[in-house]
Amino acid sequence: MLTLTVLVARAFSSLNSSMVKQGPRPLVICGPSGSGKSTLLKKLFKEFPDTFGFSVSHTTRKPRPGEENGIHYHFVSVEEMQAAIENGEFIETAVFSGNMYGTSKKAVENVQHQGKVCVLDIEIEGVKQIRNSERLNPLLVFVNPPSIEELERRLRGRKTETEESLQKRLNTARIEIEYGTTAGNFDVVVQNNNLKQAYEDLRNFIVRELESQQGQDVFFVTSLVSNYKPFEV
Repeated sequence: MLTLTVLVARAFSSLNSSMVKQGPRPLVICGPSGSGKSTLLKKLFKEFPDTFGFSVSHTTRKPRPGEENGIHYHFVSVEEMQAAIENGEFIETAVFSGNMYGTSKKAVENVQHQGKVCVLDIEIEGVKQIRNSERLNPLLVFVNPPSIEELERRLRGRKTETEESLQKRLNTARIEIEYGTTAGNFDVVVQNNNLKQAYEDLRNFIVRELESQQGQDVFFVTSLVSNYKPFEV
């Protein structure tokens, strides 16, 4: 039976174009802080380590406990970020909670050179910049939390926010949810009420899209999904 890895390999071998529109369409994941998008991506990378590659973003914010430079983010100064923007090194940039974020062209190229589907975790601002990009032609996924109340509970549980910064994040989350759940802004909205179901929904969407790009028949999708056994949550 064909695998996602085989589909990705065929996508790269069947296209001959320059950065960034080569191989499978990049996968953009967006959602409020605390929505669970990072957990979903960890599960995706764990199941398909040879299929998906993460585009490491740049940010001017300070690292959180456990975060490593070059793995979770490229942590840079405001001056370094501004200089890179002026040099045209970024596909998209955004300001969130007073910090700058951006996805560099090099980060996407590095993933594609490995023959993998490039995964980008970006903010709403960034999504608006690239959603109609013919060069990227991304698949857009919005991860929606169960409720603002649950989002607040998760953020408080991190113990990384002051009361002021927490309220700013919640206010931003309300705006993000309104935009993210508006029809036409994303290719799919993954409702994360239950992690196991949310991951299955995300996975099935990706399988369908890769299948569609490769022109495989419906039987392939049905057989792949029916043989899938999700990880225990």
